Amino acid sequence: MASKKSTADYILEQIAGAGIVTAKKMFGEYSIYCDGKIVAFVADDQFFVKPTEAGKTFIGNYIEGAPYPGAKPYLLISGDQWEDHEWLTQLIKVTAAALPVPVPKKK
Repeated sequence: MASKKSTADYILEQIAGAGIVTAKKMFGEYSIYCDGKIVAFVADDQFFVKPTEAGKTFIGNYIEGAPYPGAKPYLLISGDQWEDHEWLTQLIKVTAAALPVPVPKKK
């Protein structure tokens, strides 16, 4: 099931303070980028954040889920947590900081 653009837009609004945040539509779902790094996915109108030790520590008691069949487990962020933009922004900041800089694609 494809995610609604409004869901991705709302999450982008909530995490705007994390850095340069953008979304890219892929196969009806959305990849969420922070400062050029893929930090999360919106899939089936659910929010999945890349698992990092920093993110897991920040959340504490976390739930995992797969954004698509065959995917490794991601941190599933419940809808009520989306409302707390400061908490969500901080989660994205610590996740982005823990991820490596993406390698540029060869042209």
